[in-house]
Amino acid sequence: MRIAIAGCGQLARMLALAGWEMGHQFVFIADPDENTDCINGLGEVVHRDDALLGEDLYSALGRPDVVTVEKEHVSVPMLESLSGHCLVAPSPEAIRICQHRGREKTLLQSLGIKTAPFRVVDSSDSLIDAVESLGYPAFVKSCEQGYDGQNQWLIQDSKALEALAGRMNELPDLVVEGRVDFDRELSLIAVRSIGGEIATYPLSENRHREGILLTSEVPAPHVSDATAAQAEAIAHSLLTHWGYVGVLSIELFDEDGVLRVNELAPRVHNSGHWSQDAGVTSQFANHLRAITGVAPGATHPAHYAGMLNLLGRCPAPHLLQAEDVSLHWYTKSIRQRRKVGHLNLQAADRTTLQKRLSELEAELYPEGEAL
Repeated sequence: MRIAIAGCGQLARMLALAGWEMGHQFVFIADPDENTDCINGLGEVVHRDDALLGEDLYSALGRPDVVTVEKEHVSVPMLESLSGHCLVAPSPEAIRICQHRGREKTLLQSLGIKTAPFRVVDSSDSLIDAVESLGYPAFVKSCEQGYDGQNQWLIQDSKALEALAGRMNELPDLVVEGRVDFDRELSLIAVRSIGGEIATYPLSENRHREGILLTSEVPAPHVSDATAAQAEAIAHSLLTHWGYVGVLSIELFDEDGVLRVNELAPRVHNSGHWSQDAGVTSQFANHLRAITGVAPGATHPAHYAGMLNLLGRCPAPHLLQAEDVSLHWYTKSIRQRRKVGHLNLQAADRTTLQKRLSELEAELYPEGEAL
């Protein structure tokens, strides 16, 4: 099949690499100033402008069989204009909801899915009222475009609140979240096919540094059957609500076995990269299977798996000589905090996996050194 991907980053690269093995062809939709280094040589690139929509865009893309996304921050009107010509998966409506934290949390609440207490604000007065109502500390995030710690603020006192309130004229709509005393962060990668078949990967435990995902461990340790069932129920509720097609990623707070949704991503996700080398159908291959009418493949690894992000780091050659390490490089230039690749690891037991993740982290990110 011919598949169009909106976006040209590392997720588009890994989707295309997985799809080439399946016999698919790719074309990419780039925003006007988007860097395309990650997908060079993997397919044609069509640069989007607001006038190129519908039939004209569909023809420029070579009349693809399906259009998908590698990020949620894409033009919904563009996707809607293509939906009359071919399948767009996930749906423009799912992407519209997920690209705005306020809409996303409101939907979750309407489906009876737990989130942090929140308020959507658009003025200094509403910001002050929300923080005073929810209490300190409060977490304030841009409704759109905030990721990897960007456009996010921790408000711990009235002085910080007044400083942020003074900037509201220059800021977009924000969501204010009350404190959640969670034990750890988990994520669930779920997939639903055109035919309605649903599969999920094991819960991943994720560790962050400076607001950016650093490591993932699968399966997450100490997950009760009840907690796993909660995650499955959340995934099924969302996938069924949207008639979703493709991979949906669900970030979760774990409060002593009780789960709250932190964020959704209508796409493949950083915390699912471990699946590329764990003896299962990768999240990238399963996304492509789903959107091309094929039932999901295996999702449960026989052993333990982990992932370590390379954030502005190129690993030394000796790290890559270990039998348990696989490198995935994104062909990006290296700069501070930038995701330029990741390492996948496998182990026969959890203790070994955790030890190896710690060793690699210590070498790549010495204690006390900023990202």
